[in-house]
Amino acid sequence: MSHRILVVDDESSVTDLIAYNLRKALYDVLTAADGREALRLAREYNPDLILLDLMIPEVDGLDVCRELRKTSAVPVIMITARGEEIDRVLGLEIGADDYVTKPFSVRELMARIKAVLRRAPHVQKDDEAESSTLLRGPGNILMDIERRSLSIGYVSIELTRLEFDLLHRLLINPGRVLTRERLLEQAWGYEYVGDTRAVDSAVKRLRAKLRAVSAEADCIESVRGLGYRVNTVPQV
Repeated sequence: MSHRILVVDDESSVTDLIAYNLRKALYDVLTAADGREALRLAREYNPDLILLDLMIPEVDGLDVCRELRKTSAVPVIMITARGEEIDRVLGLEIGADDYVTKPFSVRELMARIKAVLRRAPHVQKDDEAESSTLLRGPGNILMDIERRSLSIGYVSIELTRLEFDLLHRLLINPGRVLTRERLLEQAWGYEYVGDTRAVDSAVKRLRAKLRAVSAEADCIESVRGLGYRVNTVPQV
């Protein structure tokens, strides 16, 4: 069964270009020209991935992403103009999985789409450590890799696919510092073209979700100048 992708952009030339290449690659494609229609289609058709332009009418891309993240972990790749750096950072902060800038390479966009979809529904194997179906971490964290679910004690935590994969990488390497570049490569699934603020934003969101349930579960430690690791002593 092909993946269903929702393309949201008010420029018909951009939508047509993306939709043509997606259908050529045998994806099922939905399109929307404004944020209100995007939210309706997302709720009705439950796409596997959303390509979301920031500057769209009715409801802008950032607000669409915020609304989606209230109930859904669907992967979101934001499409931005080169001058919207602050919006790219904010998009990552509120839950976008990746972003591309206009004008973009269709080949690069397709690679990013494949990388995001490749992370689900299965989890990639890591050459550094073996993963079992259930993975436990500090602060009573329990990760079910097969079901792609996370709980802290009796509380279930909703993570985006990117957040889940980042936490998985850290948990299977306890105490080992993973650089931002390595985390980006493993979580996105390809050599990331951009800056390392993406991983900082994702880790910030992830830590906030863990801390909201239990301070002891906030086990991710920043190592200045290097990256992140899971510390057996929780960060408070």
